[in-house]
This record gives sequence, structure tokens and C-alpha cells, in this order.
Amino acid sequence: MRLVVQLAAVVAVAFLGGLVTGAVEGSAPATLVAGVGTAVVLVLGYALAVRRTERRAAEEVAARGAAGALARGLLVGAGMFGTVVLCLASLGYYRVDGMGSVAGAVALVGFMAAAATWEELAFRGVLFRIVEERLGTWWAMGLTAVAFGLMHLPNPDANLWGATAVAIEAGGMLAAAYVATRNLWVPIGVHFGWNYAAAGIFGTVVSGTGENQGLLDGVTSGPALLTGGAFGPEASPFAVLSGLLLTVAFLWLAHRRGNLIPRKGRATAAESVTVAR
Repeated sequence: MRLVVQLAAVVAVAFLGGLVTGAVEGSAPATLVAGVGTAVVLVLGYALAVRRTERRAAEEVAARGAAGALARGLLVGAGMFGTVVLCLASLGYYRVDGMGSVAGAVALVGFMAAAATWEELAFRGVLFRIVEERLGTWWAMGLTAVAFGLMHLPNPDANLWGATAVAIEAGGMLAAAYVATRNLWVPIGVHFGWNYAAAGIFGTVVSGTGENQGLLDGVTSGPALLTGGAFGPEASPFAVLSGLLLTVAFLWLAHRRGNLIPRKGRATAAESVTVAR
């Protein structure tokens, strides 16, 4: 029941925020304010839903330490996508034809802030967290990664490989970031940094949603197998490899911190053996 209530709260705020953002489309300052405002309301709505349904404070979105966690995540996400673009550019598959649109880059801050926040609250804050309590970390990662990939299939230029790539490099990696830190600010920051670097800085396609007007007039060309084609660089092998490497790094950190949760049945069996001894 709490999963439904929390998910409904996040989706409802995201939907209303999308309507507001759509209404002011064309004005960069208004889109920025609408998007960031939506992100703030999303966090507050999530925290309220958690308090009402679980009778606890939502420590995973606590204000204390949020700025630092967001900044760290943003640097990781932007660095990850920058590495992908560097790989493509070194092969001649990405080039910059000049400056892009400052207004477009400003508007994308709001748009990407709202998108990253609602997706992380819904998939990592609600779905992953609650499923993990029942099935453990590994099952929760697998199931929510698949769901996250499938969510991108309806995008205009999406395909099965693109959705699979997103499931691997983002669905698994962002869940691992949450497990390692046990807060949602880091995965929100990573998600925003990745998406904003892709659209707002390098001007590439994001998850098959079309070209973006970022700070740079970037052009991606070459074999779809390496560039990601119409889906964008997220479907390139460089992005998948980067995501996998970060997933391993976050899971290693989670293991060191003792943050991995075993499946309940296995945990109970292990405890029984310990007691018998």
C-alpha cells in the first residue's frame, strides 16, 4: 500500500509540474523556475508521503548534507558523460560546430532537474527501496533496472537496445549509488549531471527524445553501433561500459560499508544456522 501511495504522490507532482513547464515553454527563465520548483515540490511531497505511510522522517532526502551530496553526484554524472563524448570525439564521431544556445541551456537546467528528481524518487526512492526490503539488494537492482529501461521504450526514437543500455548503465548504476550512500541526493545528482551534460552542454540526443539546444552545437555521426544512433550516446558501448564500471565501484563501496541487504529468506536461514552453532 505504501508503495502505491508514495509512487502516486511522486507521479502526481511530476505530472502537474510537467503541465506548468509545458505552459511556459519558450521562456528560458520561466522554464528554469518551473523545473527547479517542481524538483523542490517533488522532494517535499515524497518526504510527506513517507512520513504518512511509514511514520518516519525521510532521512534519504534530509536537507543536511544535501548540497555536498548533490555536487558529488553531479560531478560523477557529468564526468561520466564527458568521458563518453571524449571517446566518440577521439574516433571522429563527435564534433563541435560552434556555440549553441545559452537560453536553451538555461531552460534545460529546469527541465533536467525535474526529470532527474522525479525519476530518482520514483525508481530508487520508492520502487527500489521498498522492493529491496522484501527481496534484497540484488533482486531489487535487477527488477528496477529492467523497469527503468522499459520506461524509455515509448520515447520517439527509442529501440530495444537503447532501453537495454539505459537499464544497464543507469538503472543498475543509480541503484548502486543509492545503496552505497543510502541517500537519494547522490543518484539525483548523478542523473542530473549525466542528462544535463548530454543535452545542456554537448547538445546530444538524450534517450531518443531528439536533438537538444545546449551550450555547444554538437554533431554526432558515425556507425549507430558505436554512437548510439537516433537514441543518442546513451546507447553507445562507451556509455554502457562507463555505467558498468561505476556500478562496480558503487557496489564495492556499498559492500565495504555493509549496505548490501540479503534476501529475507536467506538472511533468516543464515541466522538459524548461526543460532544452531
